[in-house]
Amino acid sequence: MRFVPHLAATAQQPGEYVWAVDWGRSPDYWFPRQCPRAMAWTTPASTAGDRDLIIGPGCGDRVHAVEYGWLERMRTVELYAYRLPAGVFRPFGEEGDGRGHAVVATEPVVPLGPAERVGDLFELHEEAGIALRVLPNLWPFWDAVTVSSLGWSGIRLRNARRRSVE
Repeated sequence: MRFVPHLAATAQQPGEYVWAVDWGRSPDYWFPRQCPRAMAWTTPASTAGDRDLIIGPGCGDRVHAVEYGWLERMRTVELYAYRLPAGVFRPFGEEGDGRGHAVVATEPVVPLGPAERVGDLFELHEEAGIALRVLPNLWPFWDAVTVSSLGWSGIRLRNARRRSVE
């Protein structure tokens, strides 16, 4: 097995890359592949009020939110991850530009070993101290997160339920 640089179908930048995330951002991917999720975490610029309002008092420094329709898949998915050699990767973008979450390589990458099962996704969240919120619809949470002082990210939001009309 080896990963070869390619231009992703959803690329918003030129160039062929092998994309990866470091250990600190790996929780962003503790979900079934197509699962929409909204995530928020504290940063040095975050206010205590935003932390308490969005993450919740006593809930740590990070929250992930999913919709009810994904719970069964989260319980049953067998998620695997490869460990890759860090030396061939470089950060992509700047931390403040919304792209500083990934690392890229411009040469083929051979994993350090076979893919390893990630484990129970609920246990991983609990052990990492990440609050996991289950919502009927992600959009109200997303709207609050994106105007807050917290750091945030959304993945596969196109797969979320439609916005509720109120």
